[in-house]
Amino acid sequence: QQQLSEGIQNSMDLTALQEQLSSLLKHYTNQLSHAVQTQITSIMEQIADQAGKNLERSMQSMIRQMGANMQQAFHVNPEVLMSAVELRMNEQELSELLRSLMSREDASYDSNIRKLGYAELNKPSQIAIYPKDFESKASVLDILETYNSRMEKDGTPEKVIRYTDVVGTLMSSVTDIIDTISYVLIAFVAISLVVSSIMIGVITYISVLERKKEIGILRAIGSSKRNISQVFNAETFIIGFCAGLIGIGLTLLLLIPGNALIHALAERTDINASLPFLPGIVLILLSIGLTLLGGLIPSKKAAKSDPVAALRAE
Repeated sequence: QQQLSEGIQNSMDLTALQEQLSSLLKHYTNQLSHAVQTQITSIMEQIADQAGKNLERSMQSMIRQMGANMQQAFHVNPEVLMSAVELRMNEQELSELLRSLMSREDASYDSNIRKLGYAELNKPSQIAIYPKDFESKASVLDILETYNSRMEKDGTPEKVIRYTDVVGTLMSSVTDIIDTISYVLIAFVAISLVVSSIMIGVITYISVLERKKEIGILRAIGSSKRNISQVFNAETFIIGFCAGLIGIGLTLLLLIPGNALIHALAERTDINASLPFLPGIVLILLSIGLTLLGGLIPSKKAAKSDPVAALRAE
């Protein structure tokens, strides 16, 4: 064994061989590192499995090339070297390695327990507040706004509480929908009121044309134009007042089955539809005003009628 060792040392320049091997290993190690880095930077999460296969084939090819090139220093069988080097990572393990290298998250103990929902009671990340009614919710919001304003004035914006009013967001959406429906209904009601006023004016004008003899008799016995106008205005006033009373009465009657239906659908009796007293009075006054407005022009037409022509009309 000693003679064999001395014979090898005498027949080969081991220093030159060591330098050449170091150079080759360094060169191919750099190539291998560069290839792996290129694969990692260009690969994405959705093709990680395919990249693992490509990386395995690339490493096998580089090992074969390294074995072939090392023949310049000494005789090496590439196939034998290939069989001597064994990769201990399969395709799935290489894919997992690539995923871990591409991930920027810190896979530490703290981050893992945070993902699992762990939290310390003295260091809460968020607090859920459930007020018992809308007045309590408004009070909580006022307290939060006051605290945030004080923190901003003190120059400590990092202590400002960021909150989300979930109920307020939902109610704002519902309110917007209800407002839109209300505007549509108001438009229909306005159109109905305009048409009603026009029809009242038409009916009053027809009444004026049919009662020309009565107008002539009133003017003949000494009634003034103002008195004639007052007669027709009084009639339109009575029509408007009666129409308002009828509308309010029908509304009160419809509230009885309406509330029964609401109680059945809501399964509770504290929700009721009602017509307050003051809005009812306003509706009656609105009905009177619209009828007076509709009969204003016909009443002036009747007041301007010539008594002689009115008496001779029939």
